Amino acid sequence: MVIPPDVIIIGGGLAGLTSALHLSKQGFNVTLLEKHDFPRHKVCGEYVSNEVLPYLHWLQVDVESLCPTHIRELEFTTEGGQMNRVRLPLGGIGISRYALDDLLYQRAKGAGCTIVIATVTGVSFSNDTFAVSFQDQVLRSKIVLGAYGKRSNVDQLLSRDFITKTSPWMAVKAHYSGDFPNDLIALHHFEGGYCGISKVEDDQINLCYLADVKTFKRYKNIGDYQKYVLSKNRHLQCFFEKSRLLFDKPLAISQFSFDQKSAVENHMLMIGDTAGLIHPFCGNGMAMAIHSAKMASELIVDYFHGHIDSRQQLEQSYMNQWNRTFKRRLLFGRL
Repeated sequence: MVIPPDVIIIGGGLAGLTSALHLSKQGFNVTLLEKHDFPRHKVCGEYVSNEVLPYLHWLQVDVESLCPTHIRELEFTTEGGQMNRVRLPLGGIGISRYALDDLLYQRAKGAGCTIVIATVTGVSFSNDTFAVSFQDQVLRSKIVLGAYGKRSNVDQLLSRDFITKTSPWMAVKAHYSGDFPNDLIALHHFEGGYCGISKVEDDQINLCYLADVKTFKRYKNIGDYQKYVLSKNRHLQCFFEKSRLLFDKPLAISQFSFDQKSAVENHMLMIGDTAGLIHPFCGNGMAMAIHSAKMASELIVDYFHGHIDSRQQLEQSYMNQWNRTFKRRLLFGRL
């Protein structure tokens, strides 16, 4: 007889994998559903603020084993080429999602989490129990965490407000080889967007930019867009001329929303980008995903141990913590 999980996690990004590891380490039966195989590259700035490193250490996730870069300075440039550089108060590390997600995946599996590669086709809640459908199967549990990222078919299943709106943004990411400081993250502005550049592990340079779809559509492809728009910023022009693309082609995503989202939806606790996507300019997306996983996991542990009396109290406690910790950051990112 299959024992139903205590917790089902939909999505295996940073937030989902972190929660899976946390709850598995605490002795809970956890099943994580993720539609893509591990490891893989993702469109991401690949900068993690040092604020979450003590928590990763508590989870026994040895990030230093991946040989990340240690970033201490931030550089801004305008489209016209003016530049300013500042010291980062906290600093952070440069690490690829390919490496970090895979490390968390391996640690979660090692802690006993069941990880299933499948697309979720249904989520319902009745009689204080969730039913999650995938591959002609149905799993039931008391708790479900939504950790499936910026935009998903699950948002459509839940009829979330933002899913019917068209987004004016797209994002592009690729890794390059070339000469770039290990301790710097650079933000370069251009017409309709801005581009972040920083080093990650293995001497690779991550380039990731946010672009206005309307501006992008004037051009045939990413190559032309980078040549005729991004390269008007002389710092980006210099980077493209002196660096070599390591991917077969850049990764691109669109139709992601910076609109306000609910941290609890149909009794599911939402974590990471599923709960609220921070503007990349704020530079804290990866740390926020990990921190939200920590908050939700700690409350779930308290709920199962009887320190939280009801589901209603669990949901309200999570929303209160989410708003107290992230609401101001998200508001700033939407300005």
